[in-house]
Formats: sequence, C-alpha cells, structure tokens
Amino acid sequence: MNEKHVSYRKCEFNPPERLIISIKSAGTMKLIIFGPPGSGKGTYSSGLKAKFGLEKISTGDIFREEIKKSTGLGKRIENYLLEGKLVPDDIVIEVVALKLKSSTNYILDGYPRTMGQAQALDEIAKIDSIIDINVHEDILLEKITARRICSNPKCDGNYNIADIHRVVGGMEYILPPLLPKDDMKCDKCGSPLIQREDDKPEVIKDRLRVYHKQSKPVIEYYRGKGNVPFIEVWMNRAPEEIVDEIATKLMKIINRE
Repeated sequence: MNEKHVSYRKCEFNPPERLIISIKSAGTMKLIIFGPPGSGKGTYSSGLKAKFGLEKISTGDIFREEIKKSTGLGKRIENYLLEGKLVPDDIVIEVVALKLKSSTNYILDGYPRTMGQAQALDEIAKIDSIIDINVHEDILLEKITARRICSNPKCDGNYNIADIHRVVGGMEYILPPLLPKDDMKCDKCGSPLIQREDDKPEVIKDRLRVYHKQSKPVIEYYRGKGNVPFIEVWMNRAPEEIVDEIATKLMKIINRE
C-alpha cells in the first residue's frame, strides 16, 4: 500500500465540539440525502452520523438484513434487487414507517425514491433539509463496480478500491480509494468484504435508468414545495471533504432558524 492510501485511511469523521453543541441546541433534525446509486450516500451519511449524532436509516441496510435472515420478506426483496428493480412502494413504506416510529434525529439514505414514498413520508415526518449529490455517470459506473461492503448485516462498513484522478465535463475528480487496513476485511468488525450482487455492471445501468425515471421527480417534488432547504454538492473529492462541506452548509441552515 503506498503512502497516499495510508494517509487517506487516517482521515476520520471526528466532530468538532461546536458542531455537537449546535445540533443539540437545534433540537430534533430530520434529513434526506439524495443521489444516484453509488454516489456516496452511505459514506456521507455515516460521516454526518458521526458529526451530528444522527441515526442513519438506510432502506438498503434494512433490506440486506432481511435477506441475510432469509425471511419471506427478504426473499421477495432479493428477487427485485437481483433483477435491478426497485422494491415496491408498499413494502418500503411499511418498513420505513415502523423504523421512524422510534426515531427523532436521523438521516434517510435511499428513501423516499418514488412519489408514493414521498407523500407517505409527508404524513409522518417534517423534513428539515435535503442533501442532493451530483456526479457524472461514467465516474459513477467506475465507482460502483469498485465498491465493497462489510458482509456483517449489523455493520455499516463501506469501502471502494477505485482510484480516480481526471476531469469530466469541466469537473475535476480526485477520488482516492477507501481501502481497509487489513486487505478485504472490515476495519470496524473484521468481517470479510464483499461486492453486492446489485453492484455488478449488468445491473448498474438498469438501476441508473430506474433512478432517473422514478427518483428524479421526487427531488422536483420537494423543490416545488419550497419549504425545505437544499444542500447541493458534487461527488468529486474525498468523502471527508464532502462531509465537511455538507456539515458547514447544514450549520448555516441551523443558525438561520
């Protein structure tokens, strides 16, 4: 492992005390993070979780746990994911609604993805801010195929073996790999790292097509409401830099309220 990789892995999401104090004084905080598959939502959510003490609620994590347990629901979900399709709204809405009953401070990662889910969410929660991640599609494809996750369903370890340094559409991308300290083992729990079945190239393109068709209108729905602040960022730098940018913009929103 070269020096660049070692120094990169030393970067951690250590929250300054002032951020923790500010978020506590603001009371409850409910966020949504949007972005196409593989745009870093899970990594950024974990960083924001560390900075602000938010609960990270990911439909993907919930689904994978059900699949791991081989429940009836898990088997149904697995079939949709293997085909590169979104899980039907009725299943997703039910799972998330149950989770939110016991949550007050959180960031939603991967939800809502459809208008039905967004409208259902409006009935049970008031969203304070929305984070929108932007990235060029060819960069996205390279990053997704290089993604590795912890095989332990109770762990949120995320890694990536791609090393990207180039300019696309006038945007400079400097994306070092997120490598574990021990080759192909999770730093958090020591479990083996795996590639998700829905991260395979043949599935990715269909997932992106579905995302643009169904999820993009959800963003426009929230923009149209006009009462939810948006935080716009590009996935073109190391995760800790993006998380710091999001945190800074979020603090400005908190301080205005």
